[in-house]
Amino acid sequence: SRSMSCGLLIANGMQKEQTFQLTLNCDGPIRNVVAIANGEGGVKGYVGNPGLGDMHISEAIGKGSVQVVKMHPDWNNPYNGITAIEHSDVDRDVGIYLAESEQRACALAASSKFNGILCTAAGGYIVEQLPGCTSETASIVEENLGKLVEINGGEALPAGLLMDGGTPLDICKTVLEGLDIQPLQQMKPHLFCECSAERLFRAMRLLPREEIDSILEEQEKIEARCHFCGKVYHMSPEEVEERFAKATGDPALDSDFKNNA
Repeated sequence: SRSMSCGLLIANGMQKEQTFQLTLNCDGPIRNVVAIANGEGGVKGYVGNPGLGDMHISEAIGKGSVQVVKMHPDWNNPYNGITAIEHSDVDRDVGIYLAESEQRACALAASSKFNGILCTAAGGYIVEQLPGCTSETASIVEENLGKLVEINGGEALPAGLLMDGGTPLDICKTVLEGLDIQPLQQMKPHLFCECSAERLFRAMRLLPREEIDSILEEQEKIEARCHFCGKVYHMSPEEVEERFAKATGDPALDSDFKNNA
């Protein structure tokens, strides 16, 4: 949830078709963390090993790298960036990525609160110093960030404030107190997933046919589970054969896939 919050924060302001993918490749028991957000407030994510119980996040993540991919359908190539994991707590490492890879001066925090396996609060904020910002304005924001820590209490920032009923707008008002805040946009985040039987079959077409036939011979079906939403897809040998008989175009090309999906 921290990585998804970071993804939403950074994707905010992007074009709706644009995506921001955050991946933490870790040597800890969680193995990897993936979050994908878009400019419409959509987000999805997963971890490699979700069954770690109450293990502290830094122990679960360990060391590794923060990898970012930004993509737009009209771009020929994605934007890629990478930095090392230094703190193993997601938000501070994403903040380091922004500073080192994109040269952005930001204050970023994201946290979550759980009751067993139920996430009861998750969110964060990002404050970026843009060119032309005066030293007086920067000092006011720095002081206000200190106030936010006090209001939040002992929880990871800003989980305590959110647990007490605080809203993203409340966070903005505190951070920008004394600076005549004028909200420009409010957006409600939502989960999204684009998995489908067609996408599964596209992936199957990229495999050697003999490998597909071998799976069908051993298991008498094709079964796949979406990492993001958990939906399970099944295809019988008859359905697989029918789909291959009707398949056209190149599954490696997005244009052909969209035309046949």
